[in-house]
Amino acid sequence: MKRSFNATAIHGLWRLLSGWRLSALWRLAGVASRVLYAVSRRERHVSRRNLEVAFPDATPADRRLCVQQSLRHSAATMLELGFAWIGEPQRVEAAIVEVHGRELLDDARAENRGVIVLAPHFGNWEVLNFWLSSHFPFTAMYEPPKIADLDPVIRHGRERMGAELVPTNPRGVAALLKALKRAEAIGILPDQEPDWGSGVFADFFGRQAYTATLLPKLVARTQARVVTGVARRLPEGQGFAIHFLAADERVYASDEATSATGVNACVEAAIALDPVQYQWEY
Repeated sequence: MKRSFNATAIHGLWRLLSGWRLSALWRLAGVASRVLYAVSRRERHVSRRNLEVAFPDATPADRRLCVQQSLRHSAATMLELGFAWIGEPQRVEAAIVEVHGRELLDDARAENRGVIVLAPHFGNWEVLNFWLSSHFPFTAMYEPPKIADLDPVIRHGRERMGAELVPTNPRGVAALLKALKRAEAIGILPDQEPDWGSGVFADFFGRQAYTATLLPKLVARTQARVVTGVARRLPEGQGFAIHFLAADERVYASDEATSATGVNACVEAAIALDPVQYQWEY
């Protein structure tokens, strides 16, 4: 009963905010992030610690500012979910005012190759999903939320522009392989910690991070091309810029540790676009 009520309340909030201007959501995110910074020790501590590792030469004041700004971007992403999933498609498309590197996807498909899009937790990845599924046959893995009543809402939001969602299990991996062999695009979250036995330790900002090894398996069996994709939030909620970046060449290595190091280098390159837009508390 409680979960059903929570799902109804959350869905109602998403629907309400779906009609707001992005600039208004950005201002609201400023208020929400100040509360989050003050009361959520975990998010504040994890963000600060990760930034200490990633940018050891930064001053404490700079890192504190980065934590505050990163939490604001994370809050904005949560507030923008209704916009990305429920908002009028024309409004979402119009909010994507720049697209950089689309030729990387077009060229791969012209060569009859599939495209693996590495999509780290940067900017608004739901807007990236919207754009990709609007312009290409697109498949991505999906794990149902803990609040089961939200599943149809989230699933519909992610699939409404044509994306195909597949489970995070061997059946889902088989579906990704089939999509790549059809020269379509698939999405992978490269910065999630995999289950034990499904990854290797690889360098990430100078530290060893447990990194998934799904990518080299997909590349080896399909000869797909790899790109990094993000939806970067423009200043003051003025829309989004989509960026596709050529992958570090190490991602194509048959050695899993080398490939995983290339994947992490791709995430680092995406973060470099605007470090405060990465979800450092993740």
